[in-house]
Amino acid sequence: MHEKFEFKLKATSGKARLGEISMPRGVIRTPAFMPVGTVGTVKAMYLDQVRELGADIILGNTYHLMLRPGPERVARLGGLHELIRWPHPILTDSGGFQVMSLSGLRKLDEKGVTFKSHVDGSTHHMSPERSIEIQGLLDSDIQMQLDECVALPAEPKEIERAMEMSLRWAERCRIAFGEQPGKAMFGIVQGGDIPDLRIRSAEGLKQLDLKGYAVGGLAVGEPQAVMLDMLDITLPVLPSEKPRYLMGVGTPDDILKSVALGVDMFDCVMPTRSGRHGLAFTRRGKVNIRNARHAEDMRPLDEQSNCPASRDYSRAYLHHLVRSNEALGGMLLSWNNLAYYQELMQGIRKSIEEGRFADFMAETQEMWAKGDVEAA
Repeated sequence: MHEKFEFKLKATSGKARLGEISMPRGVIRTPAFMPVGTVGTVKAMYLDQVRELGADIILGNTYHLMLRPGPERVARLGGLHELIRWPHPILTDSGGFQVMSLSGLRKLDEKGVTFKSHVDGSTHHMSPERSIEIQGLLDSDIQMQLDECVALPAEPKEIERAMEMSLRWAERCRIAFGEQPGKAMFGIVQGGDIPDLRIRSAEGLKQLDLKGYAVGGLAVGEPQAVMLDMLDITLPVLPSEKPRYLMGVGTPDDILKSVALGVDMFDCVMPTRSGRHGLAFTRRGKVNIRNARHAEDMRPLDEQSNCPASRDYSRAYLHHLVRSNEALGGMLLSWNNLAYYQELMQGIRKSIEEGRFADFMAETQEMWAKGDVEAA
């Protein structure tokens, strides 16, 4: 058991980084993909399955968990790990992104944000201090600062205002977090699609000497090229000895290209959300299992996969399940998708260790480009 939070950079291949985060509840191999367990569940999955696929850490959502079952109740029940039967590391986001999506139901000022619950309309106030308090009650291992996330495109003055507020909130969160051995608080770089603001945000957060740094406010409406440009500008400013987390991203292609720029951690609802809507991710690219061409195709999604959902069930059966709105269809496709994401991360880590990440990236993209061809 590791008594403190520690990040070790083990190898590089170009800008891609192989690392390891050690914490009391376990080791996180980076680059890492964190399945999203919004309300204490990775949708349509048993957490034992999630672990078996290779996940070292999952994400929980502060906004949703504060509304139900409530942080005080979770604390009384022994914390989130105990409640959901996941003894490994958990990262909780601050709730800032969800509050952004409630623009018609919120009021934001220097003190924090007052908003109405989307569940029952009740009024709540979340300050930076309360966000950290909630994450502490949940007993999460990595806690995120409360920030203001602005959807793009947006006016430069609005982006700057939100970035400056987020910086001030980061300092308040750092004070509220204090010293918690074995745990970490990460700051969040904001600044939209404006390079100078991104740099100012990163420089300001660096002064707080946090355990890790996230890049937020991307994948919120801008093209992929803009996201990558902002990463290319921001990441060199952040301390190389600290982990870097790109929030809410993304597609397998987003992940590959972001690893190439030096990102260490990712999370996204895409694998499970896509699975529930009939979209599978495979090493041959995306497969829309709803398409009629799969109705009599007895091939599995991927005969070479170690995942039973990918290897042992025919496309014809998956097509039938999804078109019939059977819950099992979403479960099997979510299982397949999370398996593919973890297989991708494993391949990324191995290629960095071998000093051949650029080759791995090209080979993976070439396989995607071939597409999901029909059997001969």
